[in-house]
Amino acid sequence: MMANLPADSLVELEDAVATCPPERCTRILEGITHLLTTNRDYPQQMLVGVVDGVLLRLTERVAVNALMRLSRALAELNVAPQGTLLRLALHEDPDVACPLLLESQALSAPDLVAIASSRGERQQRAICDRDSIPPDVTEALIRHGGRPVYPALLKNPGTKFSDAAYAALIAGAGQDDEIIKALALRPDTPDLIVRKLLSARAGKTLPDKTPPAKPDASAVPPTHDAASGPTTPALPCPAAYANARPEIVALARVGKLNDSTVNRFAIRGETANLVSALSVLSGAPIEIIEHVMTDENCEGLVMACRASRLNWATTLAILSNRSGVGLSFAQRERAQLIFETLLLSTSQWTVRWGEIAAGAGSSDPGHRSTKAGVSR
Repeated sequence: MMANLPADSLVELEDAVATCPPERCTRILEGITHLLTTNRDYPQQMLVGVVDGVLLRLTERVAVNALMRLSRALAELNVAPQGTLLRLALHEDPDVACPLLLESQALSAPDLVAIASSRGERQQRAICDRDSIPPDVTEALIRHGGRPVYPALLKNPGTKFSDAAYAALIAGAGQDDEIIKALALRPDTPDLIVRKLLSARAGKTLPDKTPPAKPDASAVPPTHDAASGPTTPALPCPAAYANARPEIVALARVGKLNDSTVNRFAIRGETANLVSALSVLSGAPIEIIEHVMTDENCEGLVMACRASRLNWATTLAILSNRSGVGLSFAQRERAQLIFETLLLSTSQWTVRWGEIAAGAGSSDPGHRSTKAGVSR
């Protein structure tokens, strides 16, 4: 039986294959596949080297369904005949190529780059669904696959992005909110990328969403009657955030940036620590957290707390201890209703990309009062 032939005798099959009928070639192909996948008597590397030439000759003479079976068998091997592997992975029929593109660990990153650059959407989608996608393969898929492959890449936690891949993805996504949302909500998306996207999107949405200008709180004389409304509280300077952030990040890394810690920041009035903590926990830039912290409407801050996975008690402590911003009973009731009905994903999206982002983006960097534009 073919599976019992010594490995060195397979070399003699090459000449015979040239004149074999297709049906006979199929049986030989199946025998060699059986030898590769089940034989443990010979070193696997030696076997694949010996049979590669025979397999290449056989693949020229058998039907597509036989190639599909061979592809599925080779996809499970960590060591596979390279010539045959590449021929099948580059095959124009997706049913032949895709099992290897999806599962084979014997395909190298350069192999995958070449295939992503030269084959169709089904092959590209199969590569997108691999357990791990190196950065150079990701870049090739983005450049040559276009928008159809973006969602699959972004949903796959094994996708690795280079700076060039991020740049190509952002340029290709344009104003596609679904793509931007998926990129923003990936836990491994760098803060710098999120900030660039926020800035760009805020600039695009602002002309249609800018509310009427409100009087500058700083123009109100200090002796003005308190009944006219609270003044905008002073916020920490950039240096205060720069000093606070390393400690906040360190607490997050060891799992100690939790409700108890954030609650303490709120009660003690440690604004730089509190704003930095909400920024790190929610993934939103400092500017957006400042915006919702100073807005008389508490909805944005509730969303930021929800996006940070804080509980209601901590959220209430933050709302109740904001300097210069009061909290009536009705506002508290409304805030709790919002908190209890909001989905985590909705909160994360709104804090990063909704009206809150547009409002924060509308602020002049030199002007700290950012009370415009929380979504309702």
